Amino acid sequence: MIVRDLKRLALLAGPFLLLFLLSVSLWQSQNDDLRSRVGALFDNHGLPTNPSASTSPRAPRLTPDKTHYQVFSQSTPDGEFFDIRFDEDALNPNIIPHPKFNNTWYIVAQLPPKHERGSLEINVEEVGCVAQFIKGALMCIDPAQPLPYEPTPGGNCQGDIDFFNLNIGPRDARVFFGPQNIWTVFASNSAFTCFGQFIQDFRALVDWYPKWMAKASDADFSVGTEIERPFPHAPMEKDYFIFWDKDDAMHVHYDMFPQRGYAKLKPDGKTGPELASETAERDAKCLRHYLPELVDNGFESIRQATNSLRVTLCERVDSTCEPRDDNTYIMTVVHHKTDLAFRSEYEPYVVLFQQRAPYELYAVSRRPLWISGRTPRGDGLPTDAVSITSANWRDRGRNYHGFLDDVIMLGFQYGERHSAGIDVRAGDLLVDLGLCKDAS
Repeated sequence: MIVRDLKRLALLAGPFLLLFLLSVSLWQSQNDDLRSRVGALFDNHGLPTNPSASTSPRAPRLTPDKTHYQVFSQSTPDGEFFDIRFDEDALNPNIIPHPKFNNTWYIVAQLPPKHERGSLEINVEEVGCVAQFIKGALMCIDPAQPLPYEPTPGGNCQGDIDFFNLNIGPRDARVFFGPQNIWTVFASNSAFTCFGQFIQDFRALVDWYPKWMAKASDADFSVGTEIERPFPHAPMEKDYFIFWDKDDAMHVHYDMFPQRGYAKLKPDGKTGPELASETAERDAKCLRHYLPELVDNGFESIRQATNSLRVTLCERVDSTCEPRDDNTYIMTVVHHKTDLAFRSEYEPYVVLFQQRAPYELYAVSRRPLWISGRTPRGDGLPTDAVSITSANWRDRGRNYHGFLDDVIMLGFQYGERHSAGIDVRAGDLLVDLGLCKDAS
């Protein structure tokens, strides 16, 4: 009797069991996009992880020729950088953690300039999308959308650069977190010179923030506002970065080399008195000591590269680690740029400076960083240039301030039109620092 009942039960349950197994199989075979979207609801990074990476972080090491320190991804299987994929080729990528979802980022980059048929105007667009890791690459999970940066009037380009008067739209945008909000700095036609630098509350440009969150006041940079540095202005003002001091007051850093320049940023875009003169002599000595000596041929320069972050030089997991003036600094990346035939090479150096006035330099990398996955040619030059444009904390909620064991997402242009990134512990970027007090 029992056996007969079991047979009947098997006949009834069999089809349901088969249907269940088919459903599981279909679920497992769904594309990575769908599973990644589901993963965004949970508190995990969703990165292409190496099981040993979290317990044994890959320490930076000298390259065989001892000219660079190689840094490794904390999550990719081989420790090398990952691709950033938009719908088409894009330049100068930015990566920020999505402020609402785990396992999700927002990526921004510039499309190559385009000429409209029958027009001499040069149209430039910045595009952005919500992104997740799919098959080892950080890619858009929805179509990338043009960001509504407003074109700015200009007409002040003269001489060899007068063609920039035909520019319409933003260039070289940087997107980054401050202590509370998300910001963007970008280049556009200037009211004072040929090209200037503008700042805007990034929340006004994206549809995943209610418009009321970006306050409708020019004092809050809800519209693009040109930053007016002290005179004199260069024809092409480039690569400003914003930093916040220990009291979260906003400042703008517009020059690093050969002499630093920075000032407090006012609500109308004007800047306060120049602050760098007080420490200019000491800072210049530090930069000359640790950065490469430039050949006076017009083809080499030291350029600001990324936004800034505040970092405390101890680990978050250390219960005795408390941020103080003597262990917390502002960090940015600068490039030693060399212009070669039809291309440029960039070597990244980390710079730290004080978070309290007069914001003097604290330390500079002794050697440039080498991104794992960047391959050298036989003549010692890199196959493709690596230009770092973005540095933001990987995890949601960090905003502007982190610690040595927190992970930073670096976004960079690789070659002419390729976007890529790497996630690196902050402490790994600060390897082999030279202290300014030791500079002779």
